[in-house]
Amino acid sequence: MILINLTHPLTETQRAAIEQLTNQKISRLIEQMAHFEVTQPFAEQAIALVDSLGLTPNEWQQSTLVIIPPALNFGAAAILAELHGRCGYFPPIARIRLVPDSLPPQYEVAEIVNLQAIRDRARKKR
Repeated sequence: MILINLTHPLTETQRAAIEQLTNQKISRLIEQMAHFEVTQPFAEQAIALVDSLGLTPNEWQQSTLVIIPPALNFGAAAILAELHGRCGYFPPIARIRLVPDSLPPQYEVAEIVNLQAIRDRARKKR
């Protein structure tokens, strides 16, 4: 699987948790912290960020992908729309959460969210 992390660098424990939850080994890790300039349009910034990840059209469409989106909700939404256009589906995302009462603050992988399954279920409610 190709893991695309658009937020803080992952720990070995977090990578292992993603492999366990997906039952797949990470064959390629792309880590690029997303930074959105809030005074500029997000669509163009999302396109540029996704372009910079270096995947080919075949990789977008044929590879197993898991995305860790940026925390900024508007940026994450724009990136997911761009990814859907390139992949033809919504790739799953890894949700990261704060470990309660951890000092210093630590984060763990909470779940893998199958966005395409959510979308497919929602279509039945039309």
